[in-house]
Amino acid sequence: MILHKIKVYPSKIALPKKKQLAWKIAEIASDYVKLNNDAIDMSINRIIDNASVAIASLNRNPVISAREMAKAHLRSGGSTIFGVNSKIKFDAEWAAWANGTAVRELDFHDTFLAADYSHPGDNIPPILAVGQKLKKSGLDFLRGIITAYEVQVNLVKGICLHKHKIDHVAHLGPSVAAGIGSMLRLNTETIYQAVQQALHVTVSTRQSRKGAISSWKAYAPAHAGKLAIEAVDRAMRGEGAPSPIYEGEDSVIARILDGKKAKYYVPLPKKNEPKKAILETYTKEYSAEYQAQALIDIAKKLNKRIQDLKSIKKIDIYTSHHTHFVIGTGANDPEKMDPNASRETLDHSIMYIFAVALEDADWHHVKSYTKARANKKSTIKIWKSITTHEDKKWTKKYHHPDPKKKSFGARIIVTLNNGKKISEELERADAHPYGTRPFKRKNYIKKFLTLTENIISKKESDRFLKSVQNLKKLKKGNLYKLNIEASKKYLKNNNKKGIF
Repeated sequence: MILHKIKVYPSKIALPKKKQLAWKIAEIASDYVKLNNDAIDMSINRIIDNASVAIASLNRNPVISAREMAKAHLRSGGSTIFGVNSKIKFDAEWAAWANGTAVRELDFHDTFLAADYSHPGDNIPPILAVGQKLKKSGLDFLRGIITAYEVQVNLVKGICLHKHKIDHVAHLGPSVAAGIGSMLRLNTETIYQAVQQALHVTVSTRQSRKGAISSWKAYAPAHAGKLAIEAVDRAMRGEGAPSPIYEGEDSVIARILDGKKAKYYVPLPKKNEPKKAILETYTKEYSAEYQAQALIDIAKKLNKRIQDLKSIKKIDIYTSHHTHFVIGTGANDPEKMDPNASRETLDHSIMYIFAVALEDADWHHVKSYTKARANKKSTIKIWKSITTHEDKKWTKKYHHPDPKKKSFGARIIVTLNNGKKISEELERADAHPYGTRPFKRKNYIKKFLTLTENIISKKESDRFLKSVQNLKKLKKGNLYKLNIEASKKYLKNNNKKGIF
């Protein structure tokens, strides 16, 4: 890997494009090195994972609305939409919009956390949509995914957006553009322009993940993917972009991030170096913010140790800066303590999540979020007793550069009414690649079968799993086989009309 130093340059200094971060990203995307077999296998796992959560969310309101919008954009020879008959095709960018929303809605697919946050699986729907439209092969698609993960993971390692309350999809636009460019084997110049355009149009604030969190949380990555497709289309037609988008005097870094004196260090592979960043990412066993995964595991263990949950006086959670300030009491969001808050808000409240997991010794992507569940008196009592604290030790572990030592856990101290204290801690979730029972292909398939049960037929389930696991051999024009059809009777419609 090469660690690239990124800083701002005044306009009077014309920074050569080959020294710009966007160009270096484009060089990686246009370096068609042989694909790593482990990266290929993990890509297939993530396609299965995305399909699982997308199918499970088909009849949730944001997904219905996104699908209804996309259905107004039919296109012969276009792209497919999850749940819909594969013979019906749509404009690629609108298919990416619908599928991206379905994948993100339950907050239940993969994650990578470093200097910033990300859900790299968000790259897959827009790359697939373009691959279907342009009749690419399974290997083409895999190359696009592996490149996109490489770009997003390394941007997340090097550039913190959250510090300036910028939403993490600002790293997703460039990674999608790079992934599409790699899949299509575009030249470096074209990808360079597309990456810059994609970043320029996908910068937005983190209000989408704070306060009263709305359905936009599900739409945000789908929107970024849609905009990235359009950016690549323009670049392929010879159109340029604001440049240099990272290093310029009025660039994203200069005006939105650390400013004109900023210095960032972004790692990227050397020329001809295999892309393996996807292997550093991890999926979710539970439908909740990733930083809650280990804490759910802890809560399940504490459930067995605490004989009477009514005897709990207070619970203190000692954890990382990010966990405390994003999903803990450090966020200072009253909504995170509100039983009538939205599902999107509750899955960003470690206080709520821990209380439910402690009582139930379990977590369910639907049952754990119902209004009745959130308003249970015993749950509210435990919920209100929880306080989170930043512990520098856990923050240091969170940012450890070695993936094997990186930690997203916490230490929990439960104080009972009689003064007795019960503690438990966990470095990382059990299902993490370096956890006690890391997710393997069989776990991804089990998750798929569980989440799609009673939604799709066994025949359709078997067909999809066979196709996706044979992705390396899937010939050009057959990527539509990665779509999954549900019964037409199952799919709900939105009676409210919009523009389209």
